[in-house]
Parts: sequence; C-alpha cells; structure tokens
Amino acid sequence: MAELPVDATKFAGMSEEQAKTFPRRTLVGDPLSDAQLATMPKMISTDSHVMEPDELWQELPKRLSEKLPNVPFRNSPPGALDANLRLEDQNNDGVAAEILFPNYGMALYGIDDVELQEEGFKLYNDWLTDWCAPDPKRLVGTPLISVYDPKAAVKELHRSIDKGLRGAVIWQVPDPQLPFSNTEHYDPIFAACAEADQPVICHILTGHGYMKTGHKRNVEGIKDSTNTKTHDSANTLFDMIFYGYFERHPKLKLLLAESEIGWIPFLLQQWDYYFARHRDSYPIPINRKPSEIFAEHVYGTFLEDFVGTRSLSWWGEKNCMWSNDYPHFNMTFPHSRQVVERQLKDLSGDQRRRYTWDNAMDLFKLDLTEEDRVH
Repeated sequence: MAELPVDATKFAGMSEEQAKTFPRRTLVGDPLSDAQLATMPKMISTDSHVMEPDELWQELPKRLSEKLPNVPFRNSPPGALDANLRLEDQNNDGVAAEILFPNYGMALYGIDDVELQEEGFKLYNDWLTDWCAPDPKRLVGTPLISVYDPKAAVKELHRSIDKGLRGAVIWQVPDPQLPFSNTEHYDPIFAACAEADQPVICHILTGHGYMKTGHKRNVEGIKDSTNTKTHDSANTLFDMIFYGYFERHPKLKLLLAESEIGWIPFLLQQWDYYFARHRDSYPIPINRKPSEIFAEHVYGTFLEDFVGTRSLSWWGEKNCMWSNDYPHFNMTFPHSRQVVERQLKDLSGDQRRRYTWDNAMDLFKLDLTEEDRVH
C-alpha cells in the first residue's frame, strides 16, 4: 500500500500550503518509478474542468445576473483558472489533451429562466473559446447548449462549432415539462448535432436533478452522489435509446460524462431481455437490441471505477474513455499514470490505447498526432 502525496511542485503555480488542502491518494502496490512513468505514452482526459472567474457572470445584464444561483467557490489548483499553467499541469501528469467542461456553468442547466440560461451559456462559450486559445489542440472546449428553444439551440451549436468548440453539452436531467420522450422537441437539435458530426454530451449534475436544490451535507448526500447520480445517468441513456433517437439519426453520438461505466453492461443486459420479451406486445420505437445501439452510438467515461474497468477486457472497447476530473478533489492528478496503470494493467497494449487515446480521438476528431502521444 502506497500513499501518494499531493506535491505542490507538481501543480504549476501552487503553494505548499494550498497543496495540503487536497486529499492524498492511496494506491495498492508500489508506485511506479520516474523511469517507468517516462516511458508511458501520454493520455487524453475526456472529462476535465475549468474554473470560470466570478467576474465572468457579472458581465450579464444586471436584470439577469441578479438571478444567478448561488454556488460556493471551489478550492482549485491555479491551472483551473490559468490556461498556460494548465498546459504545464498536463505536461507534469502525462496528459496530451483534455476535454473541458465548466464548474459554475453546470448549475445554470437547472434554472427555469430561459433567457438567463441562453445568455449565460453564450457568455461562457465566448469566454471558453478565448481561454483555450493558447493551445486549442490540447485545451478542447465543449459548448453549453440551452435546449428550451430548439431553433436557438441549433443556432448556438453552429456558432460554437465555428468558434472551434467541440460537441454539444445539454442537460442530463430535463425540465419536467420537456422530457426526452418529447421527441418532436429534441429531434431538430439531435439532427443538427448528427449532421455536424458533434456528439451530444450529458454531464452529471446538469439539469433538474438532485443538485438543483444543493448538495446535502448528510447521509442523503451520499445517496445522491451514488444512487441518484447513477439513476439519472441510466434514465438518460434509456430514453436516448428506447425513444429511437439513434434510429432516426444514424450518425448521432452520445457521451455520458463523469457517470462511470460499471453499471452500464448490467443494464444493457436487462434492457436487451425486456426488449426481446415485449417488442411484440406493444410498440417500441427501436428495431435493434439496446446493447447493439449502445455499441455503435454511445460513449462513457471512467475515473476510478474498478468494477467497470474489470469488464473492459470483453466489453466497451470502442465506447469507454479515461478521464482525470481535474481540478476536483477526486481528480487523479498528479498521479494519473499511476491510477491508469493500476486499473488497466491486465489489458493489452491495444486495449489500453483505445481507452486512453483512440476513442477520444475518434469521438472528438482531435487534431493530435502520434508524436503528441509518445513525446
């Protein structure tokens, strides 16, 4: 058993005092040596975050900014705020690129004020484009897309793509008045994503789920962070498959971000069974087994999921991707290669490459080369 300290020298711009506020990481077995780490290829994280400055949201008109939700500031390493320091952190951790999501911006998916959400997302998307400018190949921003108004959503999608952002982050838990079963509402949005070859992304804690009322500091908070989180992810995946979105939009891709993966093969097995059992009893708007649809269209990310990664030798080879969740407290930084080695050590080199590189390259059409991976 080895305890890996949070070494301030690994974080660009971090003081020793701030480093003490981050949890240490415990590994089973001996840590890798510096020589071993130096020979490992670089990786792509498919779920990382930036920290928007507080003053960003005050750029909204006062009539909107005064209605913003109150979200506590997170203690974050300097690289969460400064893009150049972030690139240094990537180098220190063997990371070639990160797919970037917001912090505060995620809370805006749960608000009911359509104008505030749309204008807030536009403001963030513009800011994120500028933040990623020092190296857009390695700092890969994803735009926030409000889906209350399908026409406005498609317009913002195209505007964001033109600015160089990738994908389309929508809410994971819809407004109760706009469930994913309302296919007429969502079809134009998903058609535009498919045509533009941009994945729809549903990140945990977005929308009208349990985080809308704030994190509970008690046992119920643990339930939310495990049971409810998985419940929300599973319902989103079920609706996207069973309401036929991938049948109607054959090029559509979906990424479930920060949902982990261990629960997915079990539910796909169950859904296949009930699909076969009931497909002749009442209309079901799909013609293939859910597991087949998933294999062709859906991706998931894992951070530290030892149940899920145990299944990767026989399942999910083209669907699952590693992530570091930087800069949150459960991030793998600055020991990502140690954590990945522990989780994927029993897999072949080709399989490890898929989970840490190829699948992200395929989904996001990244501008990286093999030289970026091995240097």
